[in-house]
Amino acid sequence: MIPGNSTFRYRDAAIVGLSHIEAPQVVSSAEFEERLAPARKRLKLPNNLLERVSGVIERRWWHRDTDFEDMAAEAGSKALAAAGVDAADVGLLINTSVSRAQLEPSVSVRVHHRMGLPSSALNFDITNACLGFVNGLQMAAAMIDAGQIDHAVVVNAEDVRGTQEDTIARLGQDGTTRQDFSDQFASLTLGDGAAAAVVSRASLRPDGHRIVGAVARSGSEHHQLCIGSVGKMSTDTKGLLENGLKLVVDAWREAEGNGWEFSGMDRYVTHQISTPYTKAIIDAVDLDPRAVPITFDKWGNVGPAAIAMTLSEQSENLEPGDRVMCLGVGSGLNTAMLELAW
Repeated sequence: MIPGNSTFRYRDAAIVGLSHIEAPQVVSSAEFEERLAPARKRLKLPNNLLERVSGVIERRWWHRDTDFEDMAAEAGSKALAAAGVDAADVGLLINTSVSRAQLEPSVSVRVHHRMGLPSSALNFDITNACLGFVNGLQMAAAMIDAGQIDHAVVVNAEDVRGTQEDTIARLGQDGTTRQDFSDQFASLTLGDGAAAAVVSRASLRPDGHRIVGAVARSGSEHHQLCIGSVGKMSTDTKGLLENGLKLVVDAWREAEGNGWEFSGMDRYVTHQISTPYTKAIIDAVDLDPRAVPITFDKWGNVGPAAIAMTLSEQSENLEPGDRVMCLGVGSGLNTAMLELAW
């Protein structure tokens, strides 16, 4: 086995509840383009660049008086209700949001309190860029298999409004260059949203959707390709696509060589970034485009919530026996492929 590739198989974990929340304020890429019109004109940048290149037609923002932690808690409570699991029976809460209002305490503690979870419910944050939610599902499944808990809730909520407003203001200043636009272009494709999943012991919930296993790989030599901080995200989009794609293909081929059967699944829920990224993944591993749902056009890139929100939306159309893969690449670089049996 090539160093850096990890394989996980789970025995007794299943997703029994899903939920997602769309932020209420719709903000179009055309609006961003209009606000940046003077700078674009000065730099001779074409019209409709954001939508044409990324495929993001619009994204959503929370209202200004909304706390994203509260939306994560609301998504978690909705998922518990959908699962028919009482909050008192939850043994683990994992928050996977990139967004945070402060360094301490963890985001999870506010979500834990808002959801009314018991003192006995362990809670913590897992932050791993856009892979956080998949990693949260992995951790929950591992702890269930270890016999430590029976029920877990994995939540995520992202709040990018402030970062995008800061970016638009910065790019609109005199002295902004084409390179500045290129470096900060990806931050304009982001969006707000929230999602949650309840993971339970499959032997207790035969109606659940089994978490079969996962394959992961790290390309940490590329950790400088996307750097995000409060108010600014700088991305080498070309480098991120090229090296992220190679990481996915290497992990995919090695996994299939070790007995995994990734081809012919009923749904591939990929991280929702852009049209070029999605097309590159489809072409590289020969996926049926009809099995790859698209949500970035209406929600933007909602970070770790993107896979969870898309899976929640797709759950209405999945049938028992369907095979589903959650596939993502996160800044760092890291990739993970999680197989579900519906």
